Amino acid sequence: MPRFSLPDLSLEGFRRQLANVDALPQLCVLGVLSGLITGGLMVGFRLLLDLGALAFMPGGDSEAFEGLSREVRAALPMVAVAVIGLLLWRQPAAARKLGVGHVIERLTYHQGRFPLRNWLNQWWVGVVSVLGGLSAGREGPAIHLGAAASSGLGQRLRLPHNSLRVLVACGTAAGISASFNTPIAGVIFAMEVVMMEYTIAGFMPVILASTMGAVVAQLVYGSEPAFQVPTVSLGSMFNLPWIVITALLIGLLAGAFIHVAKSARLTGLPVWLRLSLVAVATAGVAWWYPEAQGIGYDSLAASLVGDLAVDVLLALVVAKLLLTAITVASGIPIGIIGPVLVIGAAAGALMGLAGGWLWPGTAADPGLYAMLGMAAMMGAVLQAPLAALMALLELTHNPNIILPGMLAVVVSGLTTRQLCRCDGFFISVTRHGLHPLQQPLMQALSRVSVPAVMERNLVRTPRMVTRDQARGLLEANPVWVLIERSTDDKLTLALKAADLARWLMGQEATEDERERDEGELLDLLEIPGLRLEMAPIHLQATLSEAFARLNDQAVDALYVEHGHRPKQKRISGIITRGAIERYYRFDPSSPS
Repeated sequence: MPRFSLPDLSLEGFRRQLANVDALPQLCVLGVLSGLITGGLMVGFRLLLDLGALAFMPGGDSEAFEGLSREVRAALPMVAVAVIGLLLWRQPAAARKLGVGHVIERLTYHQGRFPLRNWLNQWWVGVVSVLGGLSAGREGPAIHLGAAASSGLGQRLRLPHNSLRVLVACGTAAGISASFNTPIAGVIFAMEVVMMEYTIAGFMPVILASTMGAVVAQLVYGSEPAFQVPTVSLGSMFNLPWIVITALLIGLLAGAFIHVAKSARLTGLPVWLRLSLVAVATAGVAWWYPEAQGIGYDSLAASLVGDLAVDVLLALVVAKLLLTAITVASGIPIGIIGPVLVIGAAAGALMGLAGGWLWPGTAADPGLYAMLGMAAMMGAVLQAPLAALMALLELTHNPNIILPGMLAVVVSGLTTRQLCRCDGFFISVTRHGLHPLQQPLMQALSRVSVPAVMERNLVRTPRMVTRDQARGLLEANPVWVLIERSTDDKLTLALKAADLARWLMGQEATEDERERDEGELLDLLEIPGLRLEMAPIHLQATLSEAFARLNDQAVDALYVEHGHRPKQKRISGIITRGAIERYYRFDPSSPS
């Protein structure tokens, strides 16, 4: 009668399963937890903005800068910059890295592990920058807070690093989903902008996380879309050439934004001068055009329904673009997605008005161009066309806008990339035209942790042993014999167990009848055979980390350590170059 074994439901078993590339059920569980955590954090962040707005904003609305006196709204950015400068610049440079760029950096070079100090800084910097009237969004803080909290869950449970990467994507998607009530756009943004890859194992947990984030946000704020969008249609196909021209212009604006935001001239100025420039410029614009302050969602909504004057639209395109870019270049960590959407909507509305003036009765409603401009600007700045299209679809709830939206997003993205020579805003380092996260080999190796491919069948022994002890080592049929060295500064070595067995058999075959002294010590370093120099690596590491460590240490293999306290660490297995090569070449016959 066959025996049925119960699944291993322990945390240790959960970790072992997550180390493999096919741990989809376990990743989906993490996706649900990540979405719930991130959704709760986003509700908390928005409540902080609302509580702050109650203190001094008309009607407790964090966007109502127009209701403040000129003196107050001009003073707010100066106070905000002073607070950020005094509190943030007293900390190390590493602690000042916040937002989406920080998330991508930690995912690229730190396996998705986030420092607590940056996470705590993100809370108050996000609130101060938005309520202080700087041209800043809340999506950057939302992504950072969600990704870091989700990763923190994995770190707390000591999960393998390949699952931390998925948790970062889950937190990112849930953050976007909870901010805009756009779960599909959140998923695409996480995979296209942050993870920079598409895999089934990655998509499913991210979809669950985005769904849970939207559910939590809807329980508190309702299921209404982020913006009330009028019903518009393309109408005549005559509008398509004008849409192409509009997208071309928006692509140039996106390129200008990226170039100013990454200007070496601005970043090279002294800190006090950069911060003063942001404060004075924002205060000056706020004196005349408060619509350019804050996130600008109220201005975006007004541009969609045609309630903004031409001069205000021009201020949103020029002044808000420059203010946002200068603020970023000055080192103040703000979210850019919200302002980018506002700039694009204003530019589209202006082009829609121009089209109506040139071809009255034929041109589509300016609200249509505002929607297309919003998606075109987002897609061009981030170089994320799918995320922009999904955001457009979910924000408008109008499938008829997808056809012109596809045209606008592609034209603007090509213009920014080809004419302005700009990569995506958050891609700062490329090699051969690819960001490290986009390199196929490193993507494949990052999906699996070392326990999935390491050789566990080994024995540990000191360098000098007797013949009986050597035979005893082989009783468990190990693959490797791990030779412990006398001091820590010497590299640990591994001897192929088959070579030791072959040598012992050869010695026994050539012995004469007199008994050999069985107490004679053998030096395992002198026995002919394959020996590998090894360096340590932690059990949670991914294959990409193992591959990098093999190259950095110039060794043949790594021994995998388990445990966190120095005196309690134990060796769980060995991973060789051959094991890594077999994984990404899918060649089981390759020798290890």
